[in-house]
Amino acid sequence: MTTTHTPSKLACAIILALSSQTVLADQPATSAQTTTDKKVERIVVSGTPAGMGVRKIDASYAVTNIDAEQIIKLSPKSTADLFKAVPGVWVESSGGESGANVFVRGFPGGGDAPFLTLSLEGSPIYPAPTLSFLENSSLFRIDETIETMEALRGGPNPVVSNGQPGLTTNFRLKRGSEDTQGLFKYTTSDYDLQRVDAVLSGEISDDLYFMVGGYVKSSPGIRDAGFTSEKGSQFTINITKELDNGELNFYTRQTDDHGAWYLPTPLNVNGIDAEYTQLGTLNRQATIFTGPNAQAHDIDLGDGRGWDGHVSGGSIKLEFDNGWQFIDRFNITKGDANTFGLVPNGSATTVGEVADNGQTAFGAVTDTEYASDTAIQQLGRWVVLKEISSFTNDLAFSKQFGDVSATFGYYTASTSASDWWSLGNTAYHVLEAGGELLNGIECNQNTDGCGFNYDISSTGDARTNALYFTGQYKFADAFTLDLGVRKENHDVQYSVDEDLDGIITKAVDYDESKTSWTTGLNYSINDDMGVFARVNRGYKMPYFDDFRDNFGAYQGGEKLIKEVTQAELGYKLITQSTDFFATLFTNEVKGDTFVSRPGVPAEILTNEAYGVELDYNFNHESGFSVNLNTTLQQTEITESPENKGNEAQRQPKWQVRVTPSYDFEVDGMYATLYGTLSAVDDRFGNNENTVTLDGYEKVDLGLIVEPMEGIKLQLAIDNLTNEQGITEGDPRNADAPNGRYIMPRTTRLSVSYEF
Repeated sequence: MTTTHTPSKLACAIILALSSQTVLADQPATSAQTTTDKKVERIVVSGTPAGMGVRKIDASYAVTNIDAEQIIKLSPKSTADLFKAVPGVWVESSGGESGANVFVRGFPGGGDAPFLTLSLEGSPIYPAPTLSFLENSSLFRIDETIETMEALRGGPNPVVSNGQPGLTTNFRLKRGSEDTQGLFKYTTSDYDLQRVDAVLSGEISDDLYFMVGGYVKSSPGIRDAGFTSEKGSQFTINITKELDNGELNFYTRQTDDHGAWYLPTPLNVNGIDAEYTQLGTLNRQATIFTGPNAQAHDIDLGDGRGWDGHVSGGSIKLEFDNGWQFIDRFNITKGDANTFGLVPNGSATTVGEVADNGQTAFGAVTDTEYASDTAIQQLGRWVVLKEISSFTNDLAFSKQFGDVSATFGYYTASTSASDWWSLGNTAYHVLEAGGELLNGIECNQNTDGCGFNYDISSTGDARTNALYFTGQYKFADAFTLDLGVRKENHDVQYSVDEDLDGIITKAVDYDESKTSWTTGLNYSINDDMGVFARVNRGYKMPYFDDFRDNFGAYQGGEKLIKEVTQAELGYKLITQSTDFFATLFTNEVKGDTFVSRPGVPAEILTNEAYGVELDYNFNHESGFSVNLNTTLQQTEITESPENKGNEAQRQPKWQVRVTPSYDFEVDGMYATLYGTLSAVDDRFGNNENTVTLDGYEKVDLGLIVEPMEGIKLQLAIDNLTNEQGITEGDPRNADAPNGRYIMPRTTRLSVSYEF
């Protein structure tokens, strides 16, 4: 699996992609030379107070835009999978539909997505970026109701909305218009995916518009579990009322979707590759024992990870005389985000090493006799039941005073989570697809299992109140100076019953405040080109699991607040045919904590990083287009008890993603041939930098054909060469030879009718 990567390969990929503009410029061109006053204006709302919007060329920060057409070509397997198209973002989406790991340019993290906020229509869907066994992307499913996605790293993020210093991704729903429009789409695959999407939009009455849509789906999973391990549905309503001086918008998104949780598997064991999953018919049903009285619970591990709940909200936007504007956005999220899975514990071994008789063991379901050389491994039957709810509101008044504009805002959020966990419950299973538990191994018969157990019941509530101010001053025709400040108070009440014995072992009463700030300068060289510089400081406030994992430090007076300082210097070019952003960045994160598994002492770190992001889009009148996103970075742990001077875990020094596309016509049919080449450098699997995860390349290919008006066929092949790339090792035991592969080669076919 070792792959050789050199800086020259990366440089060639970047040069070839960028030089395509020069090569094609020698060809006859019309639209590529369209005057700037005819080009389509791009408006972004990310990073603006309450999402008021700004021209992308005027923004003093870099925003990545991905529209519905690009989403179709990227064919993401999950919401987090789409974030791979964002420069500066490293995504490990090999765990299935839910439970991805999303890391931001040099920001530290050992799992989940601690510096990611996912917003819908400008409102965070859940204020806490990450709780144990829950990151924001697990609460959101992409379907045909999505119009576009914006992604902002750094920039003004620490001041606006929920004050996320890292990455904010904002999804915007399709809206109705005077014309009735609709789409019906059927999708199948070589792993027996059955999915139907539909969306309909139009006018209810004068100035009142609707959009409704959703999907139903089922499959045995990309990694075949032998039963329907992936199933779900989603339904979305979006209502918009246009007013004389603004608009009202209300939406609700009801989701019930879950799938198998794919976990690290042993490496270099025969029969185990990217298509392998331990989950199967012989082991999905199990009995675990919890609490001091060893209470029995029957569970179904086939439920995997998922989301059963709703994300609802709305907004009002009003414009008044004398340059006043008022915007209020709100969001309500409520539901269950449960997790069931078979989690590896340590390295693979053989029956002969642990069997009671030293020779054989027997299947608990089939009574099959397994020989002494049969490969086996301890697997934990983990259960996490998580009920969450949140309410956010973001209100802002703004006023234009000639060349000066000012905004005053108030953001508030209430966040709740009630958990019931049973982690551990380990027992030896046969290492084969759906391998069964074994009899004839002593610890397999114990109610405590073969390894650690960690059972808890917890409940927590958090409230955030923040006042923020942003101002902007335009001077000397080409310069724009902006600044922002945010005063935030964060209150947490949290209690934990460890061991499920009715005794509260940890209780938290927390109340802290911090002030974040940002300032940026934008210089417009001309209507198409500009440069910007920005510096900011923000904070990641602690939520429930931060206190449980670091309770000793909290009792000792630690505030458990991560302080993030960032600086950016960028160049931007936006013409009719080209979007290009190049952003130099540096950041420092103080107070980061890493816990390999519950109950293990936390490692407290300071991380620094610097690098460059490239985000490039080119469209030529010939039908050729290309997208390039690239990140080069250097990370370092600058403060640590044991790992000072090492690189941040699980973040590559470089990654590149090139997506060319060509539109053409054959016998009256319109067609698009497209593909994506992804390449990633080696990474370290732990902070000690003793485990190296090899880099890899991945190729995707697709074809879209429109044989007649309204009908569209799409064939998408993911991982064309069936690359066996590794995204991560074993986060619970970095020295164990376990890892999680990227998804194997898959082929999907969809047929849609649009009217």
